[in-house]
Amino acid sequence: MVILRAKTVDLFKHKDLTRVQQENSEKNLTEIRNGNFRLDSYPRRLVLELTNACNLKCIMCGRDEENFIYNFLDLQYIYKLEHILDYVEEVTLFGWGEPTIHPKFKDILEFLNKYPVKKYFVTNGTTLAKIKEYLFDYKVDIMAVSLDGATAKTNNMIRKNSNFNQIVSDLKSIVLQKKQRKINYPYVNFVYTIMKRNLHELPNMVNLAHSIGLEEVKAVYLTAFNEELKGEVLWGYADEVRQVFLETIKRGDSLGVKIKLPYVQGEDMASDKFHKDCYVGWRDFFIGSDGYIRPCQSISQKMFHISKYNNFEEAWNSNEMVDFRSIANDSQKMWEECKRCYQSSHANWNRETSFLQVGQKFAPNWERR
Repeated sequence: MVILRAKTVDLFKHKDLTRVQQENSEKNLTEIRNGNFRLDSYPRRLVLELTNACNLKCIMCGRDEENFIYNFLDLQYIYKLEHILDYVEEVTLFGWGEPTIHPKFKDILEFLNKYPVKKYFVTNGTTLAKIKEYLFDYKVDIMAVSLDGATAKTNNMIRKNSNFNQIVSDLKSIVLQKKQRKINYPYVNFVYTIMKRNLHELPNMVNLAHSIGLEEVKAVYLTAFNEELKGEVLWGYADEVRQVFLETIKRGDSLGVKIKLPYVQGEDMASDKFHKDCYVGWRDFFIGSDGYIRPCQSISQKMFHISKYNNFEEAWNSNEMVDFRSIANDSQKMWEECKRCYQSSHANWNRETSFLQVGQKFAPNWERR
């Protein structure tokens, strides 16, 4: 079996692009290869953080330690991007909160469905019964569901307020409807945060995915931001991780489930660099739930508010964006947060700081209560 790796330049390949999308994507990739900082192409992906609110209290998410006011992304900021939606490949609904609890989640999917973009969101699965019909009515392409245990006991211990059995039941219902409707969307995968207490259950996640009818299991490492979780990180446990990964791959091969894994410590292609080559500043445009532009979800530093510029083109090639692109891969000049990258596809898992960031800033400066 070929081990899937999270891509740093490409996007999820799921359906054919239109001619306009293809031309823009080729231009964007050419500008990346040429090292351009001011771009004629549009981004290939828009990432919209619909909210910083969540209905779970997962043990590894430090967002609950931040006493902030909940934001819900204003639809006017999405509408402001309407004229580029024929060009971008994908719109991802993802960030610090649970996107499906945005009060206008249905309206957002309905709006995006007018355009040829792939619609992709990450969910904790607690609202699947409510949003199930949206997946089909608005042709959602990809849905990633976060579970952190192959058993109810483990998952519900880590993802507090989660209901493992209900999520599994709802997923089975969605897969059944796909078969009954004779359609191949949405592509559904599990996202599994691995730590000491659940590493051993990763192979069984493959069995669970297979029993439900899901296509893929993706594992990401835990990064600890507080003292309580230091003992859960897998830094220094390369041998144990490798053994579990090999068994996971074997299960996936036998059951026909795709496996996406991070590199084992000491084997990351980034070698001794701070992070893998990063092109989010070229490929993506990220809007936080408060309307502020950040390079990606994993960076807390804000660049500017979307309302600062009259149109998207001014924002896309603003001084802030151009400056960020110019230093994103410069080890001497890149932002300190970038040097500590823990984003699953870009982090260098040979580095201890990718696993351990106790005391470091990670959540944006949202308005406080």
